[in-house]
Amino acid sequence: MAGNDGRRGAVRKPGSKKGAKVGTGGHSRRRLEGKGPTPKAEDRTYHPAHKRKLAREAKEAQEAAIARARAKTSIKIAPGHELIAGRNPVAEAVRANVPVERVFVLDNIKDDRVEEVIRLASTMGAPVFEVTRRDLDVATDGAVHQGVAIEVRGYEYMHVDDLIAGALQQVGTPLLVALDQVTDPHNLGAVLRSSGAFGVDGVIIPERRSAGVNTTAWKVSAGAAARVPVARATNLVRALEECKKAGFFIIGLDGGGDAPLRDLPLATSPLVVVTGAEGAGLSRLVREACDQIVSIPISSAVESLNAAVATGIALYEVASVRAEGE
Repeated sequence: MAGNDGRRGAVRKPGSKKGAKVGTGGHSRRRLEGKGPTPKAEDRTYHPAHKRKLAREAKEAQEAAIARARAKTSIKIAPGHELIAGRNPVAEAVRANVPVERVFVLDNIKDDRVEEVIRLASTMGAPVFEVTRRDLDVATDGAVHQGVAIEVRGYEYMHVDDLIAGALQQVGTPLLVALDQVTDPHNLGAVLRSSGAFGVDGVIIPERRSAGVNTTAWKVSAGAAARVPVARATNLVRALEECKKAGFFIIGLDGGGDAPLRDLPLATSPLVVVTGAEGAGLSRLVREACDQIVSIPISSAVESLNAAVATGIALYEVASVRAEGE
């Protein structure tokens, strides 16, 4: 329009423009800027994964320290060999003619069992080495070694058929123990100790998902591992069926058993006592292979018994029934 060419458009007065000050608009703009990529869960100090990471790193550091200490120790165990430590386990192993590769002993130990070990091992041709307490501490992973340890070859398991045949040839009524998925070597060692105390002819364990006769089991067994043979079965159910064919009855220990353990009628027959893992109990197939499932009455305040404790109670009851029948 004529005369308006120089007119300016609408102009806000200086100082009147709104900015990102205190208010919702400013906060939203700052949020939209972002804070970068989200840290990994294990890097967030408040996250459980961070605690697991710290625990894993601490365990790795401890294992590395043990490895460095072992590299410095004078005790080098050959591959496939094991170390038995403690005066009673060592003495029992040597008395049972377990082949000894080497003897490790602290200087100036005055003990009849240690002297017997040195004497018997020497007759086998096993060399005796004086070592430091630190060497034994490292070699035994801090276990109570009482100043003496022996290096032996890996435990030699029996075949199930040989174990059954040997039990049938013994004087008295045959008695075997079978462990179903008991993975703690402390439990295995305690079962071997109870087995030695109550005249068990042998123990059957599965090859998989089971503790083996290692240093810990030797120690807990207090030497019974040298007297009670152990057989490893490829299939525990098949091994139990072989026992049945040989004339054994199979009883399983379970909290929901068909009958109480007290005055067990089958105790006077050739018997296999089967114990399952604490909590999990007997697996389904093993349970089905049993002739009878029995339970040990316990207080309702306790959910279950330790596998080794339950086995010891059962073996005591079997021994008591057999003694009354003699």
